[in-house]
Amino acid sequence: MSTASSRAGGTPQDSTTEEGLTPVIETSKEPAADRHGGVPPLLEVSDLHVSFPSEAGPVKAVRGVSYSVRPGEVLGIVGESGSGKSVSSMAVLGLLPDSADVRGSIRMDGRELLGLNDAKMSKIRGKDIAMVFQDPLSALTPVYSIGTQIIEAIQVHQDLDKVKARTRAIELLDLVGIPDPHQRVDAFPHEFSGGMRQRAMIAMAIANDPKIIIADEPTTALDVTIQAQVLEVLKKAQDVTGAAIVMITHDLGVIAGFADRVMVMYAGRPVENGPVDEVYYRPRMPYTIGLLGSIPRVDADERRALTPIDGTPPSMVALPKGCPFEARCPIAIDVCREREPELLTAPGANHPSACHRSRELAEGGGEGLLDPATIYPIPPLPEAHEIERLPREERTAVLEVDNLVKHFPLLKGAVFKRKIGTVKAVDGITLEIKEGETLGLVGESGCGKTTTLLEIMDLTGGQAGSVTVFGKDVREVKGAKARKALRRDMQIVFQDPMASLDARMPIGDILAEPLKTHGWDRARTDARIPELLELVGLNPDHSDRFPQEFSGGQRQRISIARALALEPKLVVLDEPVSALDVSIQAGVLNLLDELKSRMGLSYLFVAHDLSVVRHIADRIAVMYLGRIVELGETRSVFHEPSHPYTQALLSAVPLPDPQKERARERILLTGDLPSPANVPSGCRFRNRCPKYLQLNPGEQQRCESEDPQLHTLAPDHTAACHFAEALAVV
Repeated sequence: MSTASSRAGGTPQDSTTEEGLTPVIETSKEPAADRHGGVPPLLEVSDLHVSFPSEAGPVKAVRGVSYSVRPGEVLGIVGESGSGKSVSSMAVLGLLPDSADVRGSIRMDGRELLGLNDAKMSKIRGKDIAMVFQDPLSALTPVYSIGTQIIEAIQVHQDLDKVKARTRAIELLDLVGIPDPHQRVDAFPHEFSGGMRQRAMIAMAIANDPKIIIADEPTTALDVTIQAQVLEVLKKAQDVTGAAIVMITHDLGVIAGFADRVMVMYAGRPVENGPVDEVYYRPRMPYTIGLLGSIPRVDADERRALTPIDGTPPSMVALPKGCPFEARCPIAIDVCREREPELLTAPGANHPSACHRSRELAEGGGEGLLDPATIYPIPPLPEAHEIERLPREERTAVLEVDNLVKHFPLLKGAVFKRKIGTVKAVDGITLEIKEGETLGLVGESGCGKTTTLLEIMDLTGGQAGSVTVFGKDVREVKGAKARKALRRDMQIVFQDPMASLDARMPIGDILAEPLKTHGWDRARTDARIPELLELVGLNPDHSDRFPQEFSGGQRQRISIARALALEPKLVVLDEPVSALDVSIQAGVLNLLDELKSRMGLSYLFVAHDLSVVRHIADRIAVMYLGRIVELGETRSVFHEPSHPYTQALLSAVPLPDPQKERARERILLTGDLPSPANVPSGCRFRNRCPKYLQLNPGEQQRCESEDPQLHTLAPDHTAACHFAEALAVV
């Protein structure tokens, strides 16, 4: 049921506030133009409430959200999963189910949208307000071509025949950077890469020159290089249409360089709101301070532990009395447990925050004040294991991969299959991991990272090359018993803990499974399970609970506990924190650091987030199209990247620092990763290489004909580029 504010008690918030604090929500009597420097807002959301029925009671997903967006302005909305970001945007578009109870006011150009029926909203959606969804493959219809879907979006709102609409669709695809748009307009969604599908979604969104574009996590599932391209396309679309943008994301780095204003949400309501620079450099809400402190920085000068926000967000069915953040807040006082703070502007502040202690959160601290930089004590780095103190050359190698190759045949035919090509997933990988060392393996999706892991974990020997684990060549390991003994010392943690944990088993049985497999008796197993749960920071009394009763971060800790059950020497981590919010991610990364130092573990850490890899890895291997193109000590690779691909990857990583982010120059790669079934001749990166375009014809000929091999640039730093040259990009 949707109800406008006039029928739902949508009056201004109670003017009774704490002494010295200024209410944020203005009365509706004041003209909108006066409240925004003479420019009336395109979109005004006032005191929006959304709840859903459930067996446990109403789920109060959104509780009093208010914001406005003016023409050409970008508002960023950030917060953890479940904070109400996406629900509030779906309410604006009228896309919530009929069971949702929506109250408040949503005005576009002064027109109230709440209460309009679906027929009237359909004339607004796609024309005046457009949406870019998180997953373009789900948002696009798989049985219709991209062009057909864009043409439909145009013809619904414009009086154009099919020929003119097709011409417009081709223009839009060209505008958002789809190569060869005259041909690709007839392609289907599955024929586009993830980045190209998202660009096609943006083309559809701007097809009718909308006044407002809502982008809901438009870059979450994309590689950093594709993310940079998509953000550039959104900026270009805004320039062309003059639209206001509401950007919903959990990535504070994206917001830092893209948005004008930012609204931080927690437990269904805004807790801080203001200009990007104000909120990032002078945060007044402990939750915002915690989010900013929990982010690993790709530009970090020295290594330090991250600052996690302990605990998890509250249930939206039974919110606690007082401030919803109180249980996780490091500076909570008695009033925080008694009364929920309003969104107010404290004296001397330029933006509002919802905290009883906002007046004390002053930059620099002082008598009676709180320094935002110190309210979350930075955990000390764990003391290095004795193995880590040894020089690298004196340590034993736990994993050696030499020229590993894994190709897959490309077959055609339903009954009689014939080979029509070869997919070169891994095309000659060489790497080494020593005791107590973490090697980060990075690269875009499709470059062969996961195939490399699977080949290593399979212990059967690849098509070519060798894998040596703990001094044993896997090709010489004969019999299931010997292979099982070797696997005990190498374990894996997968990307999605919910998919890798059996939902039908309590976690005690999940942890016991590898122990029983390797012959542990009942008494020894029962004693080990509480040890493992304590090791990863979980309550041993919860061993009888099922995976779905834990948060995402806790489930990943359970996966880590299972991997450590047999005290392995090497742990392979496949994107272990990519599905977690940054606040939870920080705790898991700190845990991995602590376990490594305590147990002398070695890690092979696969990720696409270079900030995470910068934080945790001792050495970095950058992979492109089945090959390692740069390899070396972390600091050397990040401070002096020498391969053009590494430089582009690093330049695309957003920094959670507005001034630095706006001042940076991006190295934007053209196109997407080529198919491993059609690897370019010579240098496999040359078709996307910005350096290649600057070379003379003779040098370009060398790139086209000669495949570069890894060569030494400095001690423990190699790159596979004919014209490798260090370039600082962070």
